[in-house]
Amino acid sequence: MTGITTASLQAAAPRLAAAAKAAEGELNTLDGQLGDGDLGITVATGWQEVAGEAATMPDDVGMAFLAAAKAFQRVSSSSYGTLTATALMAAAKRTKGRTEVPWSEAPGLVAAARDAMMERGKGALGDKSVLDILDAVAKAIEGMDEPAAMLAAATAATDATLAGFRDRPNRLGRARMFAEKSVGMDDPGMRAFQRLLAGLAAT
Repeated sequence: MTGITTASLQAAAPRLAAAAKAAEGELNTLDGQLGDGDLGITVATGWQEVAGEAATMPDDVGMAFLAAAKAFQRVSSSSYGTLTATALMAAAKRTKGRTEVPWSEAPGLVAAARDAMMERGKGALGDKSVLDILDAVAKAIEGMDEPAAMLAAATAATDATLAGFRDRPNRLGRARMFAEKSVGMDDPGMRAFQRLLAGLAAT
């Protein structure tokens, strides 16, 4: 079975860009209630830039991830953009020098992204952020090696985590300033991850 290759990243990039663009307004509105109101722009612009770079990505999977990180960072210097680039760079570090990475390593890549983002952003699990979804996804796909089944498990874990944290207060980033007012609302970054994952699942 073919693993993660540059070709699979090239195929994913336009799907992520399309999903981000479709969710741009929704994410801006949600972020406007808990932050600066520009998350949708950040996500859409960043993934559009990655999609634009996809055709020239090198065969080395790690270098392809690094190219994606640089592209996202180039057009989005916001905290979310920086954390997205950090996640991609963590994946790049673990896959550098290979042209194919077994799907069974995907849980480790997600966990590495989680840990790198925690270190860079000083966040913690339970803060009601995308870190909580990454943690849930890494655990949900552990021991799996079939991409369709992994995507389904990741989607279920993402939806459950988003729902589970909805009635809890935000404790990270600008949203933490809203404290109890954020109860009953989705974290914008978590919602963004859900929409991007749905884009990958779309046929």
